[in-house]
Amino acid sequence: MRQSDRRHGSPYDRGSADRYYGRPANPHFYAGDTYSSDRFDIHTMTQEEIDEYHRGYNEEEGQKDWGGEETDPEPINWSEV
Repeated sequence: MRQSDRRHGSPYDRGSADRYYGRPANPHFYAGDTYSSDRFDIHTMTQEEIDEYHRGYNEEEGQKDWGGEETDPEPINWSEV
C-alpha cells in the first residue's frame, strides 16, 4: 500500500467516507489529502488497496444525517399538565 491505511485520503478512509455519506462503493483513493492530490481509481489500484477500500466501506457504522426526515415530538399528555 502506498501510505498508512487510515490516513485522510487512503483507500480505507475513502471507503469509510463513501459509506458514511450514503454513496455506492466505488474504490478509489488519493495519493495525499483528499481532493488536493492525485486520485487513483479501481483501474490503477492494487488488490490490497481495493480490499482496504472495501474494509473501510464495510466497517463504517455511522451515517450522515441529512436532516430530511423530521420526527414528531413526544405527544403531550394533557391530563398530566
